[in-house]
Amino acid sequence: MPLKHLLILLFIAVAHGSAFPITKLVLNDSVPPILMASLRMGLVLIFLIPFWKFKIPEKKYIYSLVAFSIFMGVMVYSFMTLSLYYSSIISPVIVGSQLAIPFGVLASAMILNENINSKKWILIFSSFIGTLIIFFDPKLANNLLGLFYASLMALSFGLAQVYSRKLRSLDISLTNAFTGLFGFIILLIISYFIEGDTVNNILSINFNSWLLIFYQAIVVSLGAHLLMFYLYKFYTVGQIFPSYSLFPIFGIGLTFLIFGEIPTILFLVGSIIVLSSVFLLSKIR
Repeated sequence: MPLKHLLILLFIAVAHGSAFPITKLVLNDSVPPILMASLRMGLVLIFLIPFWKFKIPEKKYIYSLVAFSIFMGVMVYSFMTLSLYYSSIISPVIVGSQLAIPFGVLASAMILNENINSKKWILIFSSFIGTLIIFFDPKLANNLLGLFYASLMALSFGLAQVYSRKLRSLDISLTNAFTGLFGFIILLIISYFIEGDTVNNILSINFNSWLLIFYQAIVVSLGAHLLMFYLYKFYTVGQIFPSYSLFPIFGIGLTFLIFGEIPTILFLVGSIIVLSSVFLLSKIR
């Protein structure tokens, strides 16, 4: 792999890893979690409108596109912000997000009837064992709700990836625009009824938080995602994903630098099991 592509892969991993501590910084500034997810998707939609141009895909893609948009644009981002909102410790949420890969394998078996061999079953089982070890960390006693939402985020991401396989022939600007459209509108409505006072909440967001939300939308949701598809033109998913799946290392490093989080022994043991299992699982075709 040339240096240019290695640097792009590094940028993608750092961007996705940074998404978690950056989101926590915005939430710490009293921005409601569901509203934040809605605004992030709204910015994605606005940026993609000139490329999307309101094109409607063929009828055969509609079901998969709607399912993908709901799982990714609505559920992944809302559960991500909720997991961080209800967690005082960020690193376990980052590691928990890696369950998206074993969830995706299981979803592929149920929805697409793909075969799961014995090696995959062992790695799926070990990844969940690693997560259980993290859950038993006494420091996380007050963060279990956040970890529950992190698990839902991972499940939603895994399901989204299953439906994304049926959308490979569509233009990426179209799929991402639909994701932004569904995420923005649905989450804004949910925020209005659950979090309330939507207009005042938006007006009270300060400049620094807006910058961080823009970062989430443009750098992470668009930049890193589009660059990933750029690399897919030169390499297979199996060649790219194992390196990408190590983004929690950068995320955990940033949480230490920003929030001073020091991992416990149980967390380190569980994380090593989860990350190594996911890394190996992503390499098995």
